[in-house]
Amino acid sequence: MKKIKIGLLVKVIIAIILGIATSYILPMPVVKVFVTFNSIFGNFLGFVIPLIILGLVAPGIADLGKSAGKLLLITALIAYGSTVLAGTFSFFTTRWSLPILIERSGDFLSIEQLSKDAISHYFTIDMPPVMSVTSALIFAFVIGLGVSNTQSNSIKKLLSEFRDLVTAIIVKAIIPLLPLYIFGIFLKIASEGQAIMIMSLFFKVIIVIFIMHVLLLLVQFGIAGLIAKKNPIKSLLNMLPAYMTALGTQSSAATIPVTLEQAKKNGVDPELADFVIPLCATIHLSGSMLKIVSCAFAIMWMMEMPYTIEMFIGFIFMLAITMVAAPGVPGGAIMAAIGVLQSMLLFNEQAVGLMIALYIAMDSFGTACNVTGDGAIAMIVNKINIKLNVRTC
Repeated sequence: MKKIKIGLLVKVIIAIILGIATSYILPMPVVKVFVTFNSIFGNFLGFVIPLIILGLVAPGIADLGKSAGKLLLITALIAYGSTVLAGTFSFFTTRWSLPILIERSGDFLSIEQLSKDAISHYFTIDMPPVMSVTSALIFAFVIGLGVSNTQSNSIKKLLSEFRDLVTAIIVKAIIPLLPLYIFGIFLKIASEGQAIMIMSLFFKVIIVIFIMHVLLLLVQFGIAGLIAKKNPIKSLLNMLPAYMTALGTQSSAATIPVTLEQAKKNGVDPELADFVIPLCATIHLSGSMLKIVSCAFAIMWMMEMPYTIEMFIGFIFMLAITMVAAPGVPGGAIMAAIGVLQSMLLFNEQAVGLMIALYIAMDSFGTACNVTGDGAIAMIVNKINIKLNVRTC
């Protein structure tokens, strides 16, 4: 019989439902077993995160130097600007809309109250990371920029192999265990009497994020249409096959062939599209950025964590850089972002767990927004390339 493959999103939804449902029938000693697993797995994540950042960011920066040139710099700057714009738009929109949708007073528990009512684990295993997240980011930038300038093939090969190792850890160890981790989180939350509060937040935040995705794509193609002098609505509709493909695959990398084909239908030069689309699949994650910022603010609002506009602006600029490191697999963006969430927004284990669950609940929509926006960037870079060629001639 043909084996039925269940996607990560479905597994996470099942884990959330089972976690809440079984909280009413499982005895406390069994609940503590899953809480103990979550404690150990959370410590493992803390150990691996600096390695993930180093293993993904450093070779990513090194590879960018391989095709250095004006178009590479222009494309990278546009992609980075688009990602930062998406994060800024997400923060101010969520900051405005969430207090309207959710009454904070009396409905949400503070960190102090959550800690007071928390179910403890039987034991834990300390796994101190080899370096801090900030050290890993700086080390990755230094190594990546150094290799891109010196073009040292031996170090580049080593970084590439280390990236493969880190990606294997994510795909083979972390992602498969995430549903069990999320099951434990919601089992604990429901056992502590917080399930209704959390699910209410999830539903409202997902609606806000979906509306923001639509508005972001309209803005991106509106700008692209203005620059390229093309109908933005028609150009956006031409990218729908790529959007639908990304919804199913949850992978920017797997959607590249479709994105390429649709970008060419929007009048992008085939050779330019072959360069821009694969590059943007790696460095342009505006949809993922929008989701992460929105989910992060929602969780901080829910848990009454202190925040400032300056804190989020710094977080957005750093996260946009970190998104370059995100592997093209389901859940890859949130795994690359955990380190920045912990170091800049001071997320604890429970906040990170909620963040992963809330993010993955809309993972496919973020990926679809990413690849569709790649088509808009391709149109802009194509127009710039035409002007550069005219000046050269």
